[in-house]
Amino acid sequence: MGARGPYAKGKAKRAEILDVALEVIARDGYSAATVKNLADAAGLSQNGLLHYFGSKDALFAEILRHEDEVTAIETDADNRNFADDLVTGILDAIETEITSPGMTQLALRVTGEATEPEHVAHDYLRNRYETIRLLVRNALIDLQTAGRVAADVDADAVSALVFASWDGLRTQWLYDNTIDVRAHMVYLLRALGVDAPVVAEATAQAVPSAPR
Repeated sequence: MGARGPYAKGKAKRAEILDVALEVIARDGYSAATVKNLADAAGLSQNGLLHYFGSKDALFAEILRHEDEVTAIETDADNRNFADDLVTGILDAIETEITSPGMTQLALRVTGEATEPEHVAHDYLRNRYETIRLLVRNALIDLQTAGRVAADVDADAVSALVFASWDGLRTQWLYDNTIDVRAHMVYLLRALGVDAPVVAEATAQAVPSAPR
């Protein structure tokens, strides 16, 4: 029992540090995400901060994981409105990213570096990609079953395309913030024939014209 006290305190401190890190990045941007700045904000020395995570790469990976937990898309596969909720969740997540470009920059940096199999975040991000693709695939299959997406749509291919488009659009947005990521995603979903209330509602507003 005695060993659980320090463990629980350490876990709580890690969570506190990660909350502070999200606040710093949201407020001051990606450039503020240095070990020194985050340590100062958390009231720790740089060594004290890294004591809880082991390395700078592990710290950044945990910041990304924590941000995913805080902004997780709420889905319940047993929910009758699962597909609609997932589509709404994706578009809401895009809105959240736009309010925190610093986190988007950090996420893309970690994602790029973590392609190396030995990177501390590699397994987590690989599983994250697989989970999101599977959720989108299952939502499409549900919509097909309900007759709201064409039966000949390849759910596996489309789920990969949706996620790839999301990743690519947010990268472009960091270079040109006039790009409306949400509107482009709505256009893609509409072009794929996704019949969801949030898509219909957004379609009633201005959306990009078809690429030429």
